[in-house]
Amino acid sequence: MRIMECIGKVTLSKWNSTLDGASWKVAVPLMHDGLCGKKSGRTEPIVVFDELGAGDGTLMAVSESAEAAAPFHPDTKPIDAYNAAILDNVNVAGT
Repeated sequence: MRIMECIGKVTLSKWNSTLDGASWKVAVPLMHDGLCGKKSGRTEPIVVFDELGAGDGTLMAVSESAEAAAPFHPDTKPIDAYNAAILDNVNVAGT
C-alpha cells in the first residue's frame, strides 16, 4: 500500500458494468519528500478506482496489483489500483 495524492479525475465514455457506482482518479504516489510537502517527492501518476469520493489534494492509501481487487472477493473487478482509505493527516518522523 502506498500513500498518494489525488490530482484529478478520469472521465469514461464506456466501462465494465462491474465498475458502476464509483469513479476513477488520477493520483501521484508520494515519496518521503512528497509527504513532507515538497514537489520533488512525487513520481509518475496512476489511475485509481475510488468509491470513497476523494477530491483534488486528498491523501489516499492505495493498494495495487492483485491486492486492489481483494476487497471485492468473490466478485472480480478489472482494476489495478484501489483507494482503500482517505487520510486526514500523515506524520513523518524526523521532519
